[in-house]
Parts: sequence; structure tokens; C-alpha cells
Amino acid sequence: MINLADSADYYYNTFDGERAGLSSLYRDVSMLTWENTPIQGTAAIMEKLQGLPFAKVAHRVLTLDAQPASATTASILVLVTGQLLVDDGQNVLQYSQMFHLVPEGQGYFVQNDVFRLVYG
Repeated sequence: MINLADSADYYYNTFDGERAGLSSLYRDVSMLTWENTPIQGTAAIMEKLQGLPFAKVAHRVLTLDAQPASATTASILVLVTGQLLVDDGQNVLQYSQMFHLVPEGQGYFVQNDVFRLVYG
């Protein structure tokens, strides 16, 4: 069984430290929607994530909710809300991110990933 808290820690620690390490989580069928912009495939997703216009980022997960995504496969929907700091800035940004995890071998890959900053 997947430990979702550990998986989220791994994702955000890797994102914050060395984004290139996230490539193993995506496949060519994976889709990322980043602030309403859809991106498909591992190479395109990694190009987007590595090309983000900040040098340093720190995520803080506030909530993590999950539920089965299908009655026929062991896929999981995960919703994360949290805060992030960019480039040692003083303004904390709120975000939400949804992952659709699909089983593959002994693990999971990210089939869908939707990220959105929350202003308000």
C-alpha cells in the first residue's frame, strides 16, 4: 500500500531541491495542467517544471486528502493544499494540487497533475 504522506514529501522535497528527479514519476501519457495550461508527456512536463521562473522554492503541505479513483483499478486521486515561498520572498503563496496516481508494477505513476495558485 502506498504511503501518501511519504509520497507527497518525496514529490515536494524533490521539486524544491532538484526538479529533474521528478521525471521518473511521469510517463508519456501523463498530463500536467499548470495554471490552466495543459502539458502532455514526460519531456514536455519536465521542460515546464525546470523552466519555471524562480531559482528557489519551498513547499509546505497543509492538507492531503485521497480517495480511490476507480472501482476497477487501484488508481488514487490525491488533493494537496499548501503554501509556498519563492526565491526567499516574504509573501507566502497558497496553492492546490491534484494528482491522479495509476498503478504500474509495484508502484504508481502520475497520470494527471493539476496545479493552481490560490489567490484570495
